[in-house]
Amino acid sequence: MKGFKLPNGAERSPDASWVKMERWNALSEAEKERFAPLCPDFVIELMSPSDSLEKTRTKMREYMENGARLGWLINRGQQQVEIYHPNREVEILQSPKSLSREDVLPGFVLDLVEIW
Repeated sequence: MKGFKLPNGAERSPDASWVKMERWNALSEAEKERFAPLCPDFVIELMSPSDSLEKTRTKMREYMENGARLGWLINRGQQQVEIYHPNREVEILQSPKSLSREDVLPGFVLDLVEIW
């Protein structure tokens, strides 16, 4: 899979993503081979030094507006993580050691110690 074609028509390729199995299985094999016509349930964007913070924040808001349930924007330069949920204020964490969200991804924990 190359990425996602969001409901608004934008084509996006997050650094990491997750889609509920029943949503993924509802796609045809051809749809799975191209930009899948859906928004992932969960996305991670890891900022590189050349990324614009404002452009990446706009992309994260776009994911939320198109159906994502959770997004993490990891900013290594600032050692911050911005946590996005639909219809909620962005939560900013400074230098967290790990991230998890049991409500969206039960049992998943991202260890950030080596990233910082």
